Amino acid sequence: MPTAIIDGLATRYEVTGSGPPILMYSPAGFDATLDKWRTQGVYAKIKLLDHLPTKYTCITFDRRETGQSGGRVERITWADYVAQGVGLLNHLKIHRAHIMGGCMGCCPVAAFGAMHPDRALSLILYWPVGGAKYRLSSHQRFAIHLGYLNEHSLTDVAALAVSSGKSFGEDPRGGPWAAVLRNDRAFAQAYVKHDLDQYRLIVAGMARTLFDRDTAPGAEPEDLMRTEVPALIVPGRDAAHATSAARYLEECLPNAEYWDMAVAGQTEETAPARLLQFLEKY
Repeated sequence: MPTAIIDGLATRYEVTGSGPPILMYSPAGFDATLDKWRTQGVYAKIKLLDHLPTKYTCITFDRRETGQSGGRVERITWADYVAQGVGLLNHLKIHRAHIMGGCMGCCPVAAFGAMHPDRALSLILYWPVGGAKYRLSSHQRFAIHLGYLNEHSLTDVAALAVSSGKSFGEDPRGGPWAAVLRNDRAFAQAYVKHDLDQYRLIVAGMARTLFDRDTAPGAEPEDLMRTEVPALIVPGRDAAHATSAARYLEECLPNAEYWDMAVAGQTEETAPARLLQFLEKY
């Protein structure tokens, strides 16, 4: 698969189909690889990439710090994920695109719409993460990583990430840079040399600022309320994808459509058709 260098970091991506472009922020948390659109939970069930490419150019990619994309030890914000998407569009010489996200990918999509409305034809937010339980579990993941560091070194973290092969979500001890540690030897060599106290501050700051509310994170409500980009919101209903988070986005986005369909009714027959119906208007 092709790779683009965006802000000094590699981004693995894939382009399928033809027609107006859709930039697709992958589902999953800190394991948001492009294949998750075919393999993860509800997305494996509804098979969007079997349908959308018949009318649209679908641009999928590994979010930074996941899969084969690169990473950097810094306090990552939603704006950094937005910058990756904008950089990929620039690389492909695409000025405007539909912007779609699944799961945690909805957070940078909301931020994208608020920050770059001139680049977004529409927003699709499928199963946005959020809710009190999601905030608590997200903070716990970072706390487990920091707790592991109370008794181990960054060298131990790197060794664990390589040997386990697990993502940050699967084994939080390996930290949010686990995938990069496995795939980039130069990164791993630099990683273990970081000042541990400074590293702890970076990690603590990421947890507090990425997951800072009991509803859908990503953009401030005042910014969302000023975002005129048309949006489609599809709710989930579990501990990570609280329906209240989807309703919050509906409340904040002035041109939002809310597909009030129960999870059981979101099937390969219904979901792609609903998305295509929305996309064709813009």
